[in-house]
Amino acid sequence: MQASFEDFKLNKQLLDAIAEAGYQTPTEIQRKAITPILSGQDVMGIAQTGTGKTAAFVVPLLMQLKYAQGQDPRALILSPTRELAMQIQEQIQLFSTYLDLRSVLLYGGLGPKTQKEQLAQGCDIIVATPGRFLDLYLAGDIVTKSLKFLVMDEADKMMDMGFIGKIHRILEVVPRKRQNLLFSATMSELVRKIAGDFLAFPTVIEVTEQATPATTVTQQLFEVPNLKTKINLLSHLFKDDAAYHRVIIFCKTKTVADNVFGFIERKYGEDNVRVIHANKGQNTRINSINAFKSGEIRFLVATDVAARGLDVSNVSHVINFDVPIVTEDYVHRIGRTGRAFSTGDALTFCNPAEAYYVKKIEKLIRQSIPVTPLPEEVFVENTPFQERQDIAREIDNQKKKDNPDFKGAFHEKKWAIKEANARKSGKTSRATKPAGKKKSVTGKSKNGSTNTKSFKKR
Repeated sequence: MQASFEDFKLNKQLLDAIAEAGYQTPTEIQRKAITPILSGQDVMGIAQTGTGKTAAFVVPLLMQLKYAQGQDPRALILSPTRELAMQIQEQIQLFSTYLDLRSVLLYGGLGPKTQKEQLAQGCDIIVATPGRFLDLYLAGDIVTKSLKFLVMDEADKMMDMGFIGKIHRILEVVPRKRQNLLFSATMSELVRKIAGDFLAFPTVIEVTEQATPATTVTQQLFEVPNLKTKINLLSHLFKDDAAYHRVIIFCKTKTVADNVFGFIERKYGEDNVRVIHANKGQNTRINSINAFKSGEIRFLVATDVAARGLDVSNVSHVINFDVPIVTEDYVHRIGRTGRAFSTGDALTFCNPAEAYYVKKIEKLIRQSIPVTPLPEEVFVENTPFQERQDIAREIDNQKKKDNPDFKGAFHEKKWAIKEANARKSGKTSRATKPAGKKKSVTGKSKNGSTNTKSFKKR
């Protein structure tokens, strides 16, 4: 077992850069993946986020490329998000300090002019999101004939985001003879399918059980009835400045993220917090992440756009202000803390409608998340009427998902209330209005026999 990076027989330039970056001992995924990658094998690595997956493929890739050569790229690294692509590019630059290898970062959200100019100058490695890579390839700015390495990082997220069609198109335009590396934190059916198309007799490296949270992360679950009480709990927790010194708060929607950001900004000042989500411009997002990494700000509020690829050391806490609906995202969110050999805490706030997703998460990670009682100092607010209705509807929808025959307690209750109000006012609804009583009228016919007629009472 390799106890240090020197055991991998890397060249001096790489070892010097690794040492300067502060890397001393390889993580488990690095110990298991670097050697087979260096020997030219296809590798499928399954490892929880925060275990050093990026360095596990970047280091051997740089070792094999060695030096700048030719005009066209020899390695392509695909990433599902621009944030993760930027992190991979940072690692490449970090480890290639003493190498003359050239890398280009390609992603959407800004004009391609600068990226085209960089490609025209020649490169050895391309780090790209699938869409932007295809755009520039179809425009004739990328020549793929020299590609010898193809890496797909966070393959599960790639499939979740609907990139499977683009991946198949990329596989059609790259040389068949190449080394393939696929890394993922979870192994869904779609990932298995793409792995079958992508890898040839791969070496499978599974560092931990699939979708298992890092053992360095302590998990806690708070059962919180409503949004206002969640805010009150945040306020209580953040009184401990020393413990909560670098915190990421994940929210389900842009609206909730902006509300949480507004609360923290008012309470702790605008110099202490940033928010990132899909409505924020690319430069704003990059600046916010850099400010958080450098320690300029204490809080980063984010939607799941930042759940993967955000590599920040010494994150003290990850707070799931909302429980993620995509259960796999829980593992990636809490993986922002407790990275590599550090420890961290992950706190999840759960209202009654979110308990459904907590059960699914616990099933996925094959463990229960310990429930922590709300501190006595936290004021529990009454749930407003509209929020109660929304929670009831959501619980109804969840029951219908699990049981298609379920009629819906929320709707039954709604009709019962309507009928009760109608009875109080002396009316009945049209849906339940009884048929009119019939009135019998008896008379005699001309021949003297009795004839009974029925009339509807008007």
